[in-house]
Amino acid sequence: MSLPRRVHRFLGWCLILPFFIWAVTGLIFFIKPGYQAAFSYLTIKTYPISSAVQINPQPDWQEVKLLQSVLGVHLLVKQADGWQQLNPQDFTVRSLPEEDELQLLIKDAISVDPQRYGQQLQKTDQGFITDTDVQIQLDWHSLSVSQQGKDTELINNLYKAHYLQWTGYKSLDQVVGVMGLVLLMLTTVLGIRLLIRRR
Repeated sequence: MSLPRRVHRFLGWCLILPFFIWAVTGLIFFIKPGYQAAFSYLTIKTYPISSAVQINPQPDWQEVKLLQSVLGVHLLVKQADGWQQLNPQDFTVRSLPEEDELQLLIKDAISVDPQRYGQQLQKTDQGFITDTDVQIQLDWHSLSVSQQGKDTELINNLYKAHYLQWTGYKSLDQVVGVMGLVLLMLTTVLGIRLLIRRR
């Protein structure tokens, strides 16, 4: 057996696992089973504004949002450093409410899909978790929420596996990814060369 053929066979064995992972994850990414629920967009439920609010825009305000939730009226302003929630009465920074009010706000948001989010909510260090094991995080400053379930985590891990992010260390994963691509290109070049020589 010639040297190019031996090298080609060796590289082929090295790439068996990456090829298998690329094929399986690529098929999943094409079909996208469960994607809609895993990456569903969760928002705070809003209601018609019940009271008039006199707004005096400040020079450093870039954007203003006024909305009402189960906790009342919210005034959100965007400044150079990001969003901030203010009291509509005196425009002072609105502090984070008590846990029971936060629970009420989140429960109202997740009520749109009880099959995914269930009925119960528990406070954690990272935010909240539902009785269906979905993690809920609230950004009080922008009044935005995000959700991640076991299915979301699984799909994210499949993306990491597909792109050879196997170690959990960014710099090392980059090396593994580059090595995988180099091996793939070498295998292709050697395969083409062997095919041409055979002909």
